[in-house]
Order: sequence, then structure tokens, then C-alpha cells
Amino acid sequence: MKHTDTSGNCISHAEGVLPDRVLIVEDDAILAVTIEMTLRDAGIHDIEMCSTTEMALVALREKQPDAIVLDVHLADRDDGWTIAELVRSLGPNSPRIVFSTGAPRDIPQDIAELGCVLEKPYDPETLVDVLREPRRRGIISRLRGALT
Repeated sequence: MKHTDTSGNCISHAEGVLPDRVLIVEDDAILAVTIEMTLRDAGIHDIEMCSTTEMALVALREKQPDAIVLDVHLADRDDGWTIAELVRSLGPNSPRIVFSTGAPRDIPQDIAELGCVLEKPYDPETLVDVLREPRRRGIISRLRGALT
């Protein structure tokens, strides 16, 4: 089981605040329901599930979530990370992204840096730990910090 970001420190066990609204983009119905039940048990009640890229785009337009659990290999498209690119274009208050994939090496490096990558299979409780972490600073903020 692998769950790291580009710094290798994606997972912490700090008791942070969980997001209020989560969008699950997953085409494996059993995994999607397992994630949903785990998040509900953790106290998140505003959860939307989508099984296709199109459904995810509609959900993003209608109601912006605080976090997205994103399967990058969906049945309708094999480049789910394009959703992550769109999400990041929403600006500094864009939803947190957690990639969920069986093939993390397929995610382009610059896209993987947009969020945490959980390699399937993973314990759904690991996802809760990731969502409790403080929000990562964006690349622009990190660059500004390096220059000052």
C-alpha cells in the first residue's frame, strides 16, 4: 500500500478538521460505496458519488466540494487527472484532490503534485487520515516561499 505525495509525506495521523463536502469520482461501485460509508462513519455527511468524467464535471459545476477523491482510470476516460487540472484552475480555494489509482506511475508528475496519491488497494481509513491533514500549499505559494 502506497500513499505519498511528491515529498513522501502525504500521510500524517494528526487530528485535523475533515472537509464538509466530498465528491467521490470512482467507477468501481463497491469501492465507491466503501469510501462513502467510511467517510460517513468519520462524520462527513455531504457526499456525492460520480462514476464518469461527465458526471464529475456536472457535480463540480453545480456544487463545489471541499475535497475530491479521484479515480484516474474511469470507464469512460482513462485520463481522470484532467479533472484535477480543471479543479486547480478554480484558484486558491479549489477542492483538495486525493488521487485513487492502481497505477500511480500513469499520472503525469506535474499532475500528481496537485494532490495526494493513494495506490489501490488502500485502507479507506487511510483516506480519512489524508483528508484530516492540513491543506497543502499550492505550487505558486511554495515558489513564492522559496524566493523570499
